[in-house]
Amino acid sequence: MRTITHWIGGKPTAGSSTRTSAVWNPATGQQQAEVVLANPTDVDEAVRAAAEAFQQWSQSSLSQRTKILFSFRELVNARIEDIAEIISDEHGKVVSDARGEVQRGLEVVEFACGIATLLKGDYSDQVSNGVDLYSFREPLGVAVGITPFNFPAMVPMWMYPVAIACGNTFVLKPSERDPSASLLAAELWAEAGLPDGVFNVVHGDKDAVDALLDHPDVASVSFVGSTPIAKYIHHRGTANGKRVQALGGAKNHAVILPDADLDYASDHLVAAAFGSAGERCMAISAAVAVGPSEDLVAAVAEKARAVRVGSGRDPDSEMGPVISGAARDRIVGLIGTGQSQGAQLTLDGRDLVVPGFEDGFFVGPTVIDQVSTSMDVYKEEIFGPVLSVLHVEDADAAIRLINSNPYGNGTAIFTSSGEAARRFVRGVAVGMIGVNVPIPVPMAYYSFGGWKDSLFGDKHVHGPEGVSFYTRAKVVTARWPHVEHDNAASLHFPTAR
Repeated sequence: MRTITHWIGGKPTAGSSTRTSAVWNPATGQQQAEVVLANPTDVDEAVRAAAEAFQQWSQSSLSQRTKILFSFRELVNARIEDIAEIISDEHGKVVSDARGEVQRGLEVVEFACGIATLLKGDYSDQVSNGVDLYSFREPLGVAVGITPFNFPAMVPMWMYPVAIACGNTFVLKPSERDPSASLLAAELWAEAGLPDGVFNVVHGDKDAVDALLDHPDVASVSFVGSTPIAKYIHHRGTANGKRVQALGGAKNHAVILPDADLDYASDHLVAAAFGSAGERCMAISAAVAVGPSEDLVAAVAEKARAVRVGSGRDPDSEMGPVISGAARDRIVGLIGTGQSQGAQLTLDGRDLVVPGFEDGFFVGPTVIDQVSTSMDVYKEEIFGPVLSVLHVEDADAAIRLINSNPYGNGTAIFTSSGEAARRFVRGVAVGMIGVNVPIPVPMAYYSFGGWKDSLFGDKHVHGPEGVSFYTRAKVVTARWPHVEHDNAASLHFPTAR
């Protein structure tokens, strides 16, 4: 059995813990490896390595950092296919989807390559007689990233390129369900010339997370995952004096107005609901149909039925399995609960069997119509290939429905009316909004994050807010007096003159 180890101080290490966790192939349902789970001693070793490396890395020139970032970018780009196949084998998503994930992560690396411009401060000459004022930003110290299973390459790359470019060192705690992509990233950082200890990887469960949150040498914590864990990490991290950004769960709605193009809207609803088996924090899990909608539901169900489900390595597959048997069972249970609570199963994917992969963790695309906000299938974040369809009378009712939901991560509207789209954009209490774009993930030079119970902390991830999160400002007021000038001090409060 292959054992997946940590990466600490520039080299792989098994650490001192004897605990391990199984890593499965979701398509076959078979265990393919085991990953070591860090104990507090292992976490301390990683943080100490990062803290020691910070002393020199924080003082490195912007030129040195950008050269390494450019080199890392080229190495990742050359290994996209390898990374995508690793992700497919451990997560289950199809290789083409995994390839896209890596590409979106690379966009953040490319953004971070411009760190020299991103860290430029301000300068004001002669703010008072003989006085100049300027500002600049400095790194915080050891940054920690705690990332989910659904994007084992992209979500970590939302964090560590910006953190490292700003002069911080980094300890990544990836999901123990699909950990190998992070180790390959560590190897590529080393090949790019990153000094030992600047980037570290520790695998683990709650024991490792708590040790990171409690460690006195950790300066900041970034997290993406479920809302209950996001709340916990934000509370515990901030109580220990950390700067924390914790992105939580989602219930993303897509509103379809009567004037929307039916073929276009149904195509994109199917892609947004069932891509990556619905295991995306930006997946559309609730379609809100405004007015008559029989044709819309029928079109969505027809196109969902045609989605090719199979092994992630099969080039003909469009959708793979979910991450685990437990996830499959939970999804299947919620579909049944929706039916028992009065929803209508337009398309049922519970009994899907993929020939040759009978033991895989598969759930087929599922469309549930006539869903109400009181049903569990709506209230729960299913995180699977399930699209719930709700019905409202008008666009204002759709906005009220979205705003009454505790989550505010992403939403979308399908319409041909600019006025309706503008009213929707201004009216919904959601952080990321798409107009005829169902998964409105911002480009890397903007920042990603939601509102309400989808975000804890005041900074979104990557983009300008990411740079702000990983740095703190210094403002310098300077005078270089000439002895022959009047430089008399005064006891009154200083004012410009």
